[in-house]
Amino acid sequence: MLGADHGGYVSRMRAAVSALTDGKTGFEVVMCQIVRIMKGGEPVRMSKRAGTFVTLRDLLDEVGRDAVRFTMLTRKADAQMDFDLDAVVAQTRDNPVFYVQYAHARCRSVMRSAEAMFGADVTTDASLTGAELSRLGSDVELAVLRRLSTFPRVVEGAAQTREPHRIAYYCGELAADFHALWNKGREDTTLRFLHEHDKAASLAKLALVVSVASVLRCGLAILGVEPVEEMR
Repeated sequence: MLGADHGGYVSRMRAAVSALTDGKTGFEVVMCQIVRIMKGGEPVRMSKRAGTFVTLRDLLDEVGRDAVRFTMLTRKADAQMDFDLDAVVAQTRDNPVFYVQYAHARCRSVMRSAEAMFGADVTTDASLTGAELSRLGSDVELAVLRRLSTFPRVVEGAAQTREPHRIAYYCGELAADFHALWNKGREDTTLRFLHEHDKAASLAKLALVVSVASVLRCGLAILGVEPVEEMR
């Protein structure tokens, strides 16, 4: 991995590797662009000569590991980015790591409520295997199902192209779909996840919720980010 200001070395290094190995060894370089630190809407001025610069350790101390990792991975390596110190700690949908972690926390909240209503084993694979998924028929529910079905291809594509930001994007899109379903349930009671007097419908919707939580955990694990169980 090389910074954008070292692009001129690539062809020479590739030629050197080819010469040293008689063309038998490939050489791959991922170019990384500059990250500009923002605070209070203004860029943080840095100068190596003056000794005023922000290190990665400074970022970790300021906003935490998960915020740094997820935010950095919302951009392609070769795309410049502004790392806004205020935005990455804000609890709004404009903060991608909060938005994704909030979706996982909402899933876990539904699962805890289901266990209180129907029993502690209701969220297990054994209970949900026979769920009647045909009970999921609304546009917003099907949108979540379609998004879930694309996860394996997203991971494969990210690995093949060396573009982990695809997984960060995907987690954000899945979170948006789930939040949309959650909000629709406030207006339409049939879209709510739990129905005390209709366990079959509840199990179908619960299977969807458990799947969203599972995929979000997998995506976050690939990025090295911890899922959140509840938001305080």
